[in-house]
Amino acid sequence: MRLLGEVVPFISGIDTPEIGSHAKSLKERKLALIAKGRLRELLAEKGLRVMFSGAVDKTQTHRPLVNIYRTNGEEIGKKLLQEGFARTWSPRHRNDWCNG
Repeated sequence: MRLLGEVVPFISGIDTPEIGSHAKSLKERKLALIAKGRLRELLAEKGLRVMFSGAVDKTQTHRPLVNIYRTNGEEIGKKLLQEGFARTWSPRHRNDWCNG
C-alpha cells in the first residue's frame, strides 16, 4: 500500500477534499493540499499501526479501508476530523467542500 505520493490511504469513516482535477472548486483544491500536508505530517510519525477496517470502497478495485493508529492509540482519522481536515463520510451524503 502506498501511504504517500500521488495517493493517500483510504481511511475508514472520513471524507477529505478532492485534489487536482477531481476538485469541484479552487477552494476545495486548496483545502485538499492543506489536508494532504497534515496527513503527511501524521504519517511521518514513528510506530504507526495500520489495520484493515474490514470494509472496502465501492470502486472497481475495491480498495481496502484502513484505520491508522498513533503510538498513543489515537486514530489518525479521528485526529483529522477534530482538526477540521476531514468530515465524517456517509454513502448517502456528499460533503460540499466548496461552500461549507
